[in-house]
Amino acid sequence: MTAYQAGHAKFDESDTAMFGVSTDNSPSQKVFAEQLKLTFPLLSDFADRKVATEYGVLIPNRGMAYRVTFVIDKDGKIDYIEKDKLDPEGAGNACSRLAHKKAS
Repeated sequence: MTAYQAGHAKFDESDTAMFGVSTDNSPSQKVFAEQLKLTFPLLSDFADRKVATEYGVLIPNRGMAYRVTFVIDKDGKIDYIEKDKLDPEGAGNACSRLAHKKAS
């Protein structure tokens, strides 16, 4: 998450909103965000885990989600998915591609 925070400017430059979604509760997310000095929003999927379920990343027997990055265009289409390593450069590059698509 700190790498995403450090690369936040790249997301801003590509006119892209960045936020995190997790199955943690809001109070836990607040502490986490404060500890890491995150300036982008963290959204909680704690109550029903609907987002994690809909995106196919919920680990049902553990009540938590895999760590996955989704880049979604302004029309709601998933343009890029990154699983496992969560490299903010990869997501940042995908955001740049979206910006170039928009300009075309």
